[in-house]
Amino acid sequence: MPQLNPSPWLLYLLLTWLILLFLAPSKISGHTNLNEPSTKNTKTTKFTWTWPWQ
Repeated sequence: MPQLNPSPWLLYLLLTWLILLFLAPSKISGHTNLNEPSTKNTKTTKFTWTWPWQ
């Protein structure tokens, strides 16, 4: 059974995981929101929700 022999696929598996571990954080951090809303400019109002069936 060739599936039990790890030499053909183990190296590819390890290399793939290493590439994902090193490239994924840089790709993910590129999509983070850099313009977080500040609390000074935001207007906070208390909104009460009225349920019509109560």
